[in-house]
Amino acid sequence: QVQLVESGGELVQAGGSLRLSCVASGRTFSSYDMGWFRQAPGKEREFVAAITWTGGRTWYADSVEGRFTISKDNAKNTFYLQMNSLKPEDTAIYYCAARYRLFGAFSRISRDYDYWGQGTQATVSS
Repeated sequence: QVQLVESGGELVQAGGSLRLSCVASGRTFSSYDMGWFRQAPGKEREFVAAITWTGGRTWYADSVEGRFTISKDNAKNTFYLQMNSLKPEDTAIYYCAARYRLFGAFSRISRDYDYWGQGTQATVSS
């Protein structure tokens, strides 16, 4: 029933920008955190950014702080990852995810998230 669909991954040169989108459907997400994770070949999936569906509080990985911005449009059931000043090490499959959280603490651990998109490939050339 719940579906998350990412889009926007492309080939871009170092220093360029990309904007990823994630459309969420099948549920009311009022008590959810919406997040972005990424996974490069041979590496574990890592946290990138997250935002609360209600209130818009945000968290960022240290590696992207100041370069990436997470945002949302509740009316469109969509959240975004604006990626600026891209580096080759940002190359990865980017996944959007959703996690129910009403009283618990925010998590940056991928296994704590309940729903996942299929991923979109972002490649940054040097």
